[in-house]
Amino acid sequence: MATSRWPDVLPPNEMLEILSNAVTLFNEIISVAVLITAASLLLYTLTFNLRDRAARSFSLLLSCVVVIYLGDIAASILQDEPTIAFWLKVQMVGLVGVPATYLHLSDALLALTGQPSRGRRRLGVRVTYLICIVMAVLVVFSDYLVRDIEITTFIRYLRPGVLFWPFSVGCVLAILFGAFNIYRAYNRCLTRATRRRMGYLLTASLAIPFGVFPYLLVAGEQVAVAQPFVFLFITTLVNGFLGAMLIVLTYTVSFFGTPQPDRIVKSRLFRWTYRGPFVASLIVATYVTMRWAGRRFDINNTLLLPSLIVVAAMLPQFAFSISRNTFERWFFYGNASDREDLKRLRTLNERLLTSADIRQFLEIVLATACDVVHVSNGFVAVITPEGPRLEVSIGAKQSLPEAGDLPLETAASELHPVAVLGSTQALRWETYWLFPLRAQSDQDGLAEAGEVLGVLGVEAAADALEFTEDERDTLNTLIDQTASALEDMRLQQRVFDAMDTLLVQVDELQRLRAAAQYTGSQAIQKNTLLESPDAAKWVKDALTHYWGGPKLTENPLLRLQVVQTLADQNNDSTVNALRLLLKDAIEEIKPPGNRKFTADWLLYNILELKFMEGKKVREVALKLAVSEADLYRKQRVAVEEVARVIASMENRQVGD
Repeated sequence: MATSRWPDVLPPNEMLEILSNAVTLFNEIISVAVLITAASLLLYTLTFNLRDRAARSFSLLLSCVVVIYLGDIAASILQDEPTIAFWLKVQMVGLVGVPATYLHLSDALLALTGQPSRGRRRLGVRVTYLICIVMAVLVVFSDYLVRDIEITTFIRYLRPGVLFWPFSVGCVLAILFGAFNIYRAYNRCLTRATRRRMGYLLTASLAIPFGVFPYLLVAGEQVAVAQPFVFLFITTLVNGFLGAMLIVLTYTVSFFGTPQPDRIVKSRLFRWTYRGPFVASLIVATYVTMRWAGRRFDINNTLLLPSLIVVAAMLPQFAFSISRNTFERWFFYGNASDREDLKRLRTLNERLLTSADIRQFLEIVLATACDVVHVSNGFVAVITPEGPRLEVSIGAKQSLPEAGDLPLETAASELHPVAVLGSTQALRWETYWLFPLRAQSDQDGLAEAGEVLGVLGVEAAADALEFTEDERDTLNTLIDQTASALEDMRLQQRVFDAMDTLLVQVDELQRLRAAAQYTGSQAIQKNTLLESPDAAKWVKDALTHYWGGPKLTENPLLRLQVVQTLADQNNDSTVNALRLLLKDAIEEIKPPGNRKFTADWLLYNILELKFMEGKKVREVALKLAVSEADLYRKQRVAVEEVARVIASMENRQVGD
């Protein structure tokens, strides 16, 4: 691969001149577009899929492509010979990394399909990396691989050194061996979809090494001099094809190791590619084209160029906004049933009220109620499983009652009804009028019609409530709306609780589905629960509520086989069995001998003091003579160690 540049002196034929300039301009745009695409897809891989080994190795290959095209573009626009030579060497450094990263990717793909390396394949990858590092050093500090920059009317490239031919042979062998590994991975795929994607990957992956290979170092200047138009045309086609294959590669790699459904992966990659490389490349194309047109036709671009760049940036975003739902619905949710499910989910997302939304509504209703009663202090309190809670309030805080003092659970007959507003009694309590907020309909498992959900309290500015008919109707309406909002709060909390439980199970199922696509029964037999990236979080939640709480009683770790076994052995609940498992895991971390406050006892002491004895962070930090920041870091390590011990116990249980 070498940098091409059209000469300043153009041929006399006007048609050939225009065509040649157009091809040259298009080649520059395509080269920049490939660089933008490679860099954007590298960020995409690093952002969404870095946990998977195949994705990590692919990110290294993309990094090489970024370096290659960065050097290519920089060398094509600069004029100083030493600077051009520097960027051509940067380009060559990226190129020598391609064989090793390609071989690394093929090894990761073969391992993904259930054929891990027994040592020889991995050793080959490491040796190839070592050779490529040596070659990169030779490129920078010697003339053995490349030498002497050549700058002509048409091209800029480095001449081959004495080691270039051996390197080229080794490069081809590494690429062929890597392609053979990917072909083996293709044959091991279990489903039609995975075989199709692996086939795409095999075909597209070959475009990178053979697309960036420095053919001009082999053929020399003669190719470009003899047929310059053909040379530019072929270079443009190769660059465009390579950019397209990078998107195909990223598409296939995106499915590896991710628990998300295929439709989510496709939709996310489409949005990333459209809003990133496509829009950025369109802006660059607009800039380059208008600069060329300005020079060619003597156009003043002072105002026109910025305006067109803004249009190039905004117009695609506008088109995306109005067509996104339709496009994704037909291309990623082709099944009618799937499209209906998607519609329900989006409707729920748009209409569901968050806790902040409901509180904002209650504040508006409360303020209106205070205006009707002509007072400035009021509150809305709700009944929760933990006891009464002030949900919203207005006015002076010192005048508000404590939530625990409110008579929410006291029978109405024990209070003193003062006024009747339609179906609602106004109850006098201390310095407030209380309006009970009752459930208006039966909610299975949540509330019965007429049950008190909370109270709306307003300051008692007078001994009696006197309202006009309009004020009475308004106040009744506000009370009904507040009660309805509290019903919605309970119902939505039930939805959220169900979603929390469902998401854990769905996440586990999706990870199992993703792994089983390539490794079949091996993935199904594995302990996927503790292989979850959230395993340490579940352990921390269970330890936090060790002595009781929803994070323990609803913890996903309750489904572990070792927990079920402990519960059966002790004729106890799974919650107590999990509590016993956590204690056993902590004891296994305990160093031998009597308890000390030394470095080797630090993890155990943190677990014992923080979770078993329930001491506060500051108290634990003082006792262990560490800073609070350091304590949090060590606590994370301790929790991860407990998760590792529990995973080991589970594996032994499953093995038995």
